[in-house]
Amino acid sequence: MTARLVLVGCGHMGRAMLSGWIDSGRIAANEIVVVEPNGDLRGKAAALGCKTAAGVEDLASDISPQIVVIAVKPQAIREVLAGYARFGNGATTFVSIAAGTSVATFESILGENTPVIRCMPNIPAAIGKGMMVVFANGHVGDKAQDFVSGLLAASGKVASVGDEKLMDAVTAVSGSGPGYVFHFIEALTSAARAAGLPDDTAAKLAVQTVYGAAVMAAESGEEPGVLRQQVTSYKGTTAAALDVLMGEERLTRLLTEAVEAARKRSVELGS
Repeated sequence: MTARLVLVGCGHMGRAMLSGWIDSGRIAANEIVVVEPNGDLRGKAAALGCKTAAGVEDLASDISPQIVVIAVKPQAIREVLAGYARFGNGATTFVSIAAGTSVATFESILGENTPVIRCMPNIPAAIGKGMMVVFANGHVGDKAQDFVSGLLAASGKVASVGDEKLMDAVTAVSGSGPGYVFHFIEALTSAARAAGLPDDTAAKLAVQTVYGAAVMAAESGEEPGVLRQQVTSYKGTTAAALDVLMGEERLTRLLTEAVEAARKRSVELGS
């Protein structure tokens, strides 16, 4: 069994990223081995053309991947990583997408000279619209970093931070952020229904309004605050609604509290 890349875990996020990598042509499916104990998930990886294994013990003794991507829950990181210690302190670069798990955790298990890239993706990576933020330790070479950045770019936008402590804030904003937006859509749908709109119309208006506004914010070149002002007529309907949302900075304060709660939880998961 040969492999350029080993993906450990093929749940929602792992499979989303895997599909993006293959669809982009940046890596061939037959260059990837997916290690996944769940038979159904392993079957989905095989259907994409990847080699699969139920566990690390099923990997060939002479396998030497360039990249090992760890896509398991933070609570399982230490147990899972121990099985991949033979790839540590060498040419293999480890990429982690586990929230709150520090580079130091990887180094303590795999060896202090192990190249490690910590990445926080989000679920829109499944449709190529994700936000991936990375932090790399000093052992990651330029070639490996460029290759990993290219893979991640297949799933959306890529940014980097120079201070690993900022990854907890990244997790709280873009990692968990889609959940906040989904709930906003739920709330806007509920408000539309309360205003008398039929259920299907309320749902369609809420989703398309959020989608259209997000695309406009991304592509117009204008700051969100400027766009808000452009759609807000003096003493008009939007102004009336924004008086509620922006009065005493209600929405800003609520989101700040939410992001801080998520950031603290990220810190806890890494401790």
